[in-house]
Amino acid sequence: MDEEVTMTRRAWHRKQAVDLFNGTWDLIEKADRTREETTLMVHIAHASRYHWNIVGEPVNFGRGEWQVSRVCALAGLTDAAIFHGENYLRIAQDSKLKPFDLGFAHEALARAYSVAGDKDTARAHVEQALEAAKGIEEADEKKLLTDDLTTIAI
Repeated sequence: MDEEVTMTRRAWHRKQAVDLFNGTWDLIEKADRTREETTLMVHIAHASRYHWNIVGEPVNFGRGEWQVSRVCALAGLTDAAIFHGENYLRIAQDSKLKPFDLGFAHEALARAYSVAGDKDTARAHVEQALEAAKGIEEADEKKLLTDDLTTIAI
């Protein structure tokens, strides 16, 4: 006898948030994305952020904003990249998230401003991200941030 497995609505939203977040990463890491894949990447990142809004906590909201900012920067949607980077920074500050999140909020803004051509503001956010990195205790987390910062053209 087959037993039907059902999820709660909350569990379903959580699964969607995680699966979409991971699916976005697959497209972020794809070197030769087509325009259609880039568009899909933006949609998937927004969908993930939506589901996190239903079931997540401030750290999930912030990291979702980071991912949307990153894909918008990759797509050349600089105003949106800045908007979502600012959202992450506000969430990180208001919710007193860890230095890792504060650093990545500045990383998102540095990348967005770099793509927008505002190298001075990008540089200022890189400096703030590096300052936040000093407070990251986990070596692998600190390296993740500092390595990402080296990929920003300033």
